[in-house]
Amino acid sequence: MSVIKIALIQQKFHKTKEKTIKKTISMIKDASNNGAELIVLQELHQTDYFCKNENVENFNLALSWEDDKKFWGEVAKKYNVVLVTSLFEKRAVGLYHNSAVVFEKDGSIAGMYRKMHIPDDPGFYEKFYFTPGDLGFKPIQTSLGKLGVLICWDQWYPEAARLMALSGAELLIYPTAIGWFDSDKEDEKQRQLEAWIAIQRGHAIANGIPVLTVNRVGFEKDNSKVLKGIRFWGNSFVFGAQGELLAQANNVDETILYCDIDLTRTQNVRDWWPFLRDRRIDSYINLTKRFID
Repeated sequence: MSVIKIALIQQKFHKTKEKTIKKTISMIKDASNNGAELIVLQELHQTDYFCKNENVENFNLALSWEDDKKFWGEVAKKYNVVLVTSLFEKRAVGLYHNSAVVFEKDGSIAGMYRKMHIPDDPGFYEKFYFTPGDLGFKPIQTSLGKLGVLICWDQWYPEAARLMALSGAELLIYPTAIGWFDSDKEDEKQRQLEAWIAIQRGHAIANGIPVLTVNRVGFEKDNSKVLKGIRFWGNSFVFGAQGELLAQANNVDETILYCDIDLTRTQNVRDWWPFLRDRRIDSYINLTKRFID
């Protein structure tokens, strides 16, 4: 398949899991009716971004892991789409992952990715909740092609994007939850946003591969009252294989961001710019070190 119609669903948290899922389903239905074949949901899309604070009660959100997989598989089948979800996985008591599950059009699980890079910053206390992934950087084969699915903090690491590309990924996909603190100065907010966009545009260019990123929007308060909360900045986007901007959402509205991805163009770009051919793999051994003294 050369051209894929994709849809990124950028949305808010609607006070409860049930109301949020209802909104997500309505947007998936609209996207499917408009011809989308690949639909990508944002990071931890069923609930609020609960990592704003450390609270053991939040582990209960993962109790529905098995039911959630079944539910979203049925949604993918009903709307005949390849669906990229982001779920809270309970693997065992005391062992949890931030996991992306990709469903095929028939509702079956095409594959899964467990978030590898886990942040620990004010308002983003993910190390409290998530064990680093152990499935590696392996693309997920679907009827639409090989999807290089990564999650949020992974997007800052060129190694992750490169390994996905070297393993045959045809698209890089990043479900995301990132935002500002309202107390940040406006120039700092702009620097953060521009850096976030720039690093991912760089992945597209360096690997000759389209990049799809979907982020949530809206203000989510910190119930612990240590922080006021996070205002998620949206700006979901799609870059082509030369880093060209194909589509971008704004920073406030729930939206379905549509884009047509031509995989033939990816092949052409890689033929023009053979970065993978000219890599000096004989000289990169130090990349596996934490730091070079």
